[in-house]
Amino acid sequence: MTRVKLCGLKRLCDIDWANEFRPDYVGFVFAGKKRRVTDEQAAALRSHLLSDIPAVGVFVDEPQEHILRLLEAGTIQVVQLHGSEEEAYIKALRQQTKAPLIKAFSLESEADAKAANASSVTYVLVDHGSGGSGQAFDWDLLRFLERPYFLAGGLSPENIKQALAYRPFAVDVSSGIETNGYKDYDKIKRFMACLRGAMVEEEQR
Repeated sequence: MTRVKLCGLKRLCDIDWANEFRPDYVGFVFAGKKRRVTDEQAAALRSHLLSDIPAVGVFVDEPQEHILRLLEAGTIQVVQLHGSEEEAYIKALRQQTKAPLIKAFSLESEADAKAANASSVTYVLVDHGSGGSGQAFDWDLLRFLERPYFLAGGLSPENIKQALAYRPFAVDVSSGIETNGYKDYDKIKRFMACLRGAMVEEEQR
């Protein structure tokens, strides 16, 4: 069954909605400007989140000491690397934590898929460009992936059924459940309903 991650949560109401709809993961962004949260904000959000929903910390070329502090504090349970982190960085981080690691890749060619296949992380995430754009890439390139992956970029209630046909390990949505840069309850509700309806259809085939 495909898992779902609601990413870029930054308000307590966002967490209330996650607790209601129970995604498999939520994402706290520690980079950029639009969705960035501080350590203190993330800790408050995590304390409000149901204990059985893992929080994923999203980082861009972050000092490993900061990531490890957030893991140790229990603010996050999974690490997502969204920058130019290379294998040496990933292996060094792996030596210091057993937390699952996700590495984001911009999927624009077969070569990008090969690079994703070769990564030592737990999962790869494939997206359009640097992510967060709300735009999809050419999903035909997914056929070159040989490992479990998170599918991100331009996901919406309208295309989630098509996305599931590629059998991703998980789908990752942020812009598609927002209005004017903020999470939207009705969009989350519709996305989750369409996702779960499509999964039921898949199981019945």
